[in-house]
Amino acid sequence: MAKSRNNLLGVGGQRKKLSRAEQQGAGSARGADRKVAEDKKQELVRKMRERAEAQAATTAAEPGEQPGQSEQDTLPAQS
Repeated sequence: MAKSRNNLLGVGGQRKKLSRAEQQGAGSARGADRKVAEDKKQELVRKMRERAEAQAATTAAEPGEQPGQSEQDTLPAQS
């Protein structure tokens, strides 16, 4: 029987069947894999932030230009 869009009874999927180990409280390998993936992601984000901060500091400290000063301020006035 086709599902009607107005009748949402039974929508939501099925629950995952637990293995015996998972039923007894032992975590699955999938949980450990997710933890490792999350750790790798956090490490990558940390490295990217450090690189961005270093690049911003290098850009701000270029010789001949002080932070907060625009190009018009550094050019001599023309009469």
